[in-house]
Amino acid sequence: MKRYWVLLQNFPLLRRLSLIQLIAYFGAWFSNVAIYTLLIQMEVDATIIAFVAALHFLPGVLQAPLSGVIIDRISPKRLLIFLTVIEIVCTLLLLSIDTIQMLWLLYILVFIRMGASSFHFTVEMSLLPRIVEGKVLQAANEIHSIIWSLSYTLGMALSGMFVYWLGTSSAFLLDAGLFALVLLLLKGLHIDLKVEKVKIGFTAMMADAYNYIRTHKIVFHLMLLHAVIGLTAFDALVALSAKYYYSNVIAVSMAIGLVHASRAIGLVIGPMVLGHRMNNRRLRYLLIAEAVAIALWAMVLSDFYLSLAASVLVGFVTTTLWSYTYTLLQHHTKEEYYGRVIAYNDMIFLGVGTLTSLMIGYLAKLNYSLESITMILAVLFLIASGYYGWIRNHFALEEIE
Repeated sequence: MKRYWVLLQNFPLLRRLSLIQLIAYFGAWFSNVAIYTLLIQMEVDATIIAFVAALHFLPGVLQAPLSGVIIDRISPKRLLIFLTVIEIVCTLLLLSIDTIQMLWLLYILVFIRMGASSFHFTVEMSLLPRIVEGKVLQAANEIHSIIWSLSYTLGMALSGMFVYWLGTSSAFLLDAGLFALVLLLLKGLHIDLKVEKVKIGFTAMMADAYNYIRTHKIVFHLMLLHAVIGLTAFDALVALSAKYYYSNVIAVSMAIGLVHASRAIGLVIGPMVLGHRMNNRRLRYLLIAEAVAIALWAMVLSDFYLSLAASVLVGFVTTTLWSYTYTLLQHHTKEEYYGRVIAYNDMIFLGVGTLTSLMIGYLAKLNYSLESITMILAVLFLIASGYYGWIRNHFALEEIE
């Protein structure tokens, strides 16, 4: 933990960005429990819940080819301010949804809002390798992943209690207020990086990035490896577990929040224990450990209290997996391609998250048990460990120093 504080003290811009990240990502996920609670109150089926979960990832998939070019052409501060304004407007409009007939508007607002959030994330991640490098970049990514994970899960956990006590409308209002705070912090942000004028057009830049990824196959395979972490898009699984298993034990919103809070404990503690011990050889063992943890969770999924304990184990290695695979990709990418490669990487990552959410809903609709669906995710992580072994055997993977 000490090395993170030292890093933040030595890099004021990173410190400011981290504060913005904390509030922005917290806001992005805070009202999600309100959305899922609203859906369950409307008594929609599993496929609609899964579809809404998928909508949280789908925008990043569709906008990636364009967003990467924009990031490499436009001031990051201007982009972040514009995206935050979109998030404020969409969050306030969620207040107008109160019947099942308004589901179409919910779909649109979730899609646009999470598109802005995904874009915000890509801008931030393309900034980090321009500020720091090597082991410092790895630590910066770990800080970022801790913030993202904490905001993602703890945001939903606190929202669960907030929705239970004050209702969905209050959650949306508070969420909009958090984005307004982000807007104020962004206006005081000083980024010295210059965005050079690009003489070639959008399509040419996209084609150039595609050719770079195609000819540098190690970059492509590292993008696929990082995308595996998208299998941990458990939103639909947690919501369905709360609906089918936990509603007789505790309120649905509280159940969703507490399961995510338990995973947050593991997500935050994990990199503090594992981060400084990571190297290329140990990454494979971490992928296997994630598979084992998810399998254990599957075995106790129907028991609310045991599920809370297993969720901690599931989260323990996730953050380190995410940050280390991201750092490997940044480390093997040329600086002039950061924005576009990161955008394409996020496209694949979010695509996996989208497909995972849809798969959960589809299999649940076909009467597969939630336990068997969870076990499938565990097996996929085992396959990923074998894939990483193949990458190490076929490419000269540089250590992060």
